[in-house]
Amino acid sequence: MIRAIRGATTVNDNDEREIIDETKRLLTEMIRQNDVHAEDVVSILISMTDDLNATFPAKALRHFDGWTYVPVMCMREINVPHALPKCIRVMMTVHTKRSQQDIHHIYLRDAVQLRPDLQLTKKSDI
Repeated sequence: MIRAIRGATTVNDNDEREIIDETKRLLTEMIRQNDVHAEDVVSILISMTDDLNATFPAKALRHFDGWTYVPVMCMREINVPHALPKCIRVMMTVHTKRSQQDIHHIYLRDAVQLRPDLQLTKKSDI
């Protein structure tokens, strides 16, 4: 079965190191909480809001052993008035045996407000 795993986070500044580090943190949690292996990944789409342009957030994947051949694409998020600023969003499409309700979508930092309905009832150690 092919499923999509969503995730989002925010950064404080339009800074290359912070964007890469926070994207890495988000991807790590998406992978860990959904037991994803590189061979299971169809593709990863990463978007950033208009106020972020210091780097490509896909560079974060270079820190993961065995993820060299995973297709990843970066893009600009739609510039909607009053949208959450400095936000990085990820959609990871994977092969999995999990049902939709067993997928753990990960929202960190200020991005938790995007989908409070998907927050785990128990806080994880993120």
